[in-house]
Amino acid sequence: MGIKSFQGARRQQNNTTDTTPFKVSDYMTTNLITFTPDQTIESVMQAIIKHRISGGPVVNEKNELVGVISEGDCIKQISESRYYNMPMQDKTIEKHMAVNVETIDGNMNIFDAANKFLNAKRRRFPIIENGKLVGQISQKDVLKAAMQLKGQNWK
Repeated sequence: MGIKSFQGARRQQNNTTDTTPFKVSDYMTTNLITFTPDQTIESVMQAIIKHRISGGPVVNEKNELVGVISEGDCIKQISESRYYNMPMQDKTIEKHMAVNVETIDGNMNIFDAANKFLNAKRRRFPIIENGKLVGQISQKDVLKAAMQLKGQNWK
């Protein structure tokens, strides 16, 4: 007498993958506060304080990314201005912004972006499409994505 299986008929397993979006473009911020190279340092500092941000992208009239200005860049200018006893009112951000800006592709996986944040030690990355600034991903956006995906597969 053979062994009987009490599991019933075997069903074919579906190898469906979770279609939850994991792309940077699904979590990036698109409503950005941007600056222009000819803005004064004081106006940038006022915007940073007013909007409670730590910096932002600098774009030209065609909305092409030309740099990034941060709180640190402004503080450096305050320090230099005081050291040399020079007024700061008419100084533009063009010479004080970071110009070699690393960007992230909007189609990049959100977890690859998290890894890029760790390796690059940056707080934000601009996202460019067809030469134009379309958004920005921050460390906080990655945290929000992780909280939304909590309890799902992290593949």
